[in-house]
Amino acid sequence: MEQKPVLQISYSLSNIGNAAHQLWQYAHQYKVWALSGQMGAGKTTLVHALCDMLGVQDAVSSPTFALINEYHYDMDGTDHTIYHMDWYRLKDEEEAINAGVEDCILQKNNLSIIEWAEKFPALLPKGHLQLEIEITGDTERVLSVFKM
Repeated sequence: MEQKPVLQISYSLSNIGNAAHQLWQYAHQYKVWALSGQMGAGKTTLVHALCDMLGVQDAVSSPTFALINEYHYDMDGTDHTIYHMDWYRLKDEEEAINAGVEDCILQKNNLSIIEWAEKFPALLPKGHLQLEIEITGDTERVLSVFKM
């Protein structure tokens, strides 16, 4: 039996900010988000919209070469961190661990958003969210969220 999404959001790239807001309303209490979608689906674009909504001042970019980008935002007077990771170029779990991905994931008070997390599912904690972006048109997307 296929798992049903706990949240599904249809959006266009022009209103991605609304999608980011809806996602945050539901998912902010979860600390690890595994983000998947084909190349060009808009994974980093969604993270950028989320960071804009949260008031992140850091430059938001794809972590493909850096592997881990760190963004900071303030919520209710408390400093928070988003670790934006891209596991696409990592060869194996050992390389991922040596790059520091576990250190980020294990930080309970911060959010880890991981692109291409499906490469190393064993590194994901129980209770994470799986976010899947599906391209449904030139600028249209469907975001499906699953509890794992």
